Amino acid sequence: MRIETLTGAALTEALDDVARLRIAVFRDWPYLYDGDYDYERRYLQIYEQSNRAIVIAVFDGDWLVGAATAAPLAEHADDFFEAFAGTTINIDKTFYCGESVLLPRYRGRGIGRQFYDLREDYARGMGYEHMCFAAVMRASDHPLRPAAYRSLDGFWEGRGYRRLPGVVAHFPWKDVDQAVETNKPLQFWFRDL
Repeated sequence: MRIETLTGAALTEALDDVARLRIAVFRDWPYLYDGDYDYERRYLQIYEQSNRAIVIAVFDGDWLVGAATAAPLAEHADDFFEAFAGTTINIDKTFYCGESVLLPRYRGRGIGRQFYDLREDYARGMGYEHMCFAAVMRASDHPLRPAAYRSLDGFWEGRGYRRLPGVVAHFPWKDVDQAVETNKPLQFWFRDL
């Protein structure tokens, strides 16, 4: 296995595989996303168009088995403007961690820590002062919640992230057990670098 930080043409070349990986991993709890490849490629264009975006890619041989994205929060402003309205957070000084997706059989090896370490180091090196990400919020009694599910809240808190009260974005997608899209709340987490 190897982990690479991709930018520019290498990032663009990996995005088809990142799209497929997002569909596979986000199908599980807590996202329950019934993914669509065309939507994924449109969504990932923001990383392709950015000159500051990165993808942390995990390869097993030539096979992409994990990926974590990041880009300046200001480049996501249209998606997140409403969530950050009324806060004192300077989005121009904040780097946004997009997805962290890793196939199940590669988990438990410290790759999640490396995803955050590498994105945080990259953002610091570019002069950013803060990091943030958004995580889907699901009811604790949701019927599809696995009995053995363990929240990542403790992992994020251990890295210095904290929930931003009231800073919640809403995005529509179709759950695996639903016929139509519904809006899902995504809670923002934040830390100073």
